[in-house]
Amino acid sequence: MKKKDIRILLVDDEPDILEIVGYNLSSEGYDVFTAKNGIEAVAKAKKKLPHLVILDVMMPEMDGIEACEIIRNTPELEQTIITFLTARGEDYSQVAGFDAGADDYITKPIKPKVLISKVKALLRRLKENTVEDQEDIVKVGNIIINREEYKVVNNGKEIVLPRKEFELLALLTSKPNKVYKREVILDKVWGNEVVVGGRTIDVHIRKLREKIGDDHFKTVKGVGYKFVL
Repeated sequence: MKKKDIRILLVDDEPDILEIVGYNLSSEGYDVFTAKNGIEAVAKAKKKLPHLVILDVMMPEMDGIEACEIIRNTPELEQTIITFLTARGEDYSQVAGFDAGADDYITKPIKPKVLISKVKALLRRLKENTVEDQEDIVKVGNIIINREEYKVVNNGKEIVLPRKEFELLALLTSKPNKVYKREVILDKVWGNEVVVGGRTIDVHIRKLREKIGDDHFKTVKGVGYKFVL
């Protein structure tokens, strides 16, 4: 997985931390988005499905411990890696963090290079946590795609899709927010089966919008399509 495809949610109520740490992570090439409290963190995590959440403990409205518990108990975020980044180094705080479901605990202040090194080490767990049978079932937001059974469940309701609509949905959701060019879609979904034009893709996208939701499919004029959460 390329760095630009790795989504990191940084959560802290201190603007300086968001700016400095966010800048260093973005400079490494990661897709970074931020939140300033636990409530905002949970909402953004469910929408963006980050690969890694870096979470402060002491925050207004909802603290990091409670936010961690909610994120960890959200089915589509069960593979998300969570680490705390906080000035609280007391043992009880660390224990509470791990009990809430955190994978690691980083105490600040921390030098940017050391932080980046720790983030890289945490992200290596993405490969360790991946097994073959997980690739057949993909969860994107409220949508569950079972590639093996050609089954799609949207908000708890099963949807029957023709083969090409299913394959198009599976392709676009494999990398949310990535723009797939028309030629790539034709090659991946239709291959050498038949000669089709751009209108064929448009028709299939229109049908998916009707069945899955119009807001999930965005047209990038002159380029192609992308799936958004």
